[in-house]
Amino acid sequence: MKERLTEKFRELYGSGGDIRAYFAPGRVNLIGEHTDYNGGHVFPCALTIGTYGIARTREDRKLRFYSLNFDQMGIVETGLDELIPNEVAGWTNYPKGVMWAFEKRGYKLPHGLDILIYGDIPNGSGLSSSASLEVLTGLMLKDIYGIDVSMTEVALIGQYSENNFNGCNCGIMDQFASAMGKKDNAVFLDTETLEYEYAPVALADAHIVITNSKVKHSLVDSAYNDRRRESEEALMELRRVIDIKTLGDLTEHEFEEHKSAIGNEVCRRRAKHAVYENRRTIRAVEALRNNDIELFGRLMNASHISQRDDYEVSCEEIDLLVELAWELPGVIGSRITGGGFGGCTVSIVRKDTVDTFIQTIGKAYREKTGHEAEFYVVDIGDGAHRL
Repeated sequence: MKERLTEKFRELYGSGGDIRAYFAPGRVNLIGEHTDYNGGHVFPCALTIGTYGIARTREDRKLRFYSLNFDQMGIVETGLDELIPNEVAGWTNYPKGVMWAFEKRGYKLPHGLDILIYGDIPNGSGLSSSASLEVLTGLMLKDIYGIDVSMTEVALIGQYSENNFNGCNCGIMDQFASAMGKKDNAVFLDTETLEYEYAPVALADAHIVITNSKVKHSLVDSAYNDRRRESEEALMELRRVIDIKTLGDLTEHEFEEHKSAIGNEVCRRRAKHAVYENRRTIRAVEALRNNDIELFGRLMNASHISQRDDYEVSCEEIDLLVELAWELPGVIGSRITGGGFGGCTVSIVRKDTVDTFIQTIGKAYREKTGHEAEFYVVDIGDGAHRL
C-alpha cells in the first residue's frame, strides 16, 4: 500500500524531497455508546482498516490535498493562512481543522504541505473515518514539524477541531481509539479523566463482524448535537438535587432515586441511557476479563435496546439488522455501533456460523429494504503510526 500510494504521490506532485507515509485506524466500539461526552466509560478497539497519508513539506505556506476516495475533486489548493471551514472544501475541512487547532494551541506550522490521502473505511459507515483522518493529520504534523505532543494530545486536538471547526459536538472516544489503539486489545477508557487500560479481546471461537447498513448519516446534520444538549439539560436538573459532575458519576440506583428532578420526559430517557450504558460498559469489561462472553453478548443486546428506545439514535434498517442477528444461532450479541442514525452494527459471532450469518442476514436485509448490506470480519489493530 505504501509503495503504491507513494508512486501516486510522485505522479501528482513530482519526485524528490522527504516523502513520509502514515496510517491511522478507524474504530469500532464494542460497548459504551453516547457515554463519552457524558463522563462515562467506553470500550472501543482500533481496526486494521483506516486512513493512509503521504506527505512532504513545501518551502511556501501553500497546502495541496488530494484524496483517492474523492478524486473527482482533483488537487484542492489552499494555504496555512486560509484555515477557515468552507463547504466547497469538502473532506479537506478535517485536516484543515486539525492544522487550525494545532495553531490555536500555540504550535506554529512554519511551511505548507503536499498531502495524498486514501481511506479504506466505508464513508458514512460510523467507523470513524473523520476521526481517523484527524488523528492521521495530527500525527503528520507532530512528526514532520517535530512538535513535542503526546498521542493523547493529538486525539484531544482532533476532537477540538471537530467540535469547533467542523461543528460536530462529538466526545473523545473516536479520536482516542484511533490514536491509542493496540493490536488484539480494546481500550477501556474513562472519558472524564482520560485514564485508560488495555483489555485483551480473547473471543476464543468467535469473530467480531461489522455489518454496514449502507444507510449513510452525517453527525453534523443529524440529531447528534440534540442528544448532547438533551443530556446536558438533564444533568443540570439532576445537579440541583445531587452532587455530581457528570451523568457517568451515577449508579442506576442513584439515577432512579433522583430522576424525577428531570422535568422533561425526553431528557429523562436520554439521561437514563447515559447512566445505564456506562454501568453496562463497566460490567461488560469485567465479563470479558472473566471469559464470560455470553454475559458480554447480553450486555451488547441491552445496549442496543437502550439506544433504540431511550436515546433514540437507531433507525429502521439498523433495528432490522440487529433483530435478524438476534434470531440466528451462533450470535452471542449484536448492537448498533457509532453515532447512530444509520451506519453499522457490531456482532460477536461464533466462527463456524459466520458464513451463515452473512448469507442469511444479507438475503433478508436485501429483500426487506432493497439495500445491499456489507459485512466485515475484522481484526483489532494498532493505533496511528508512521509507516
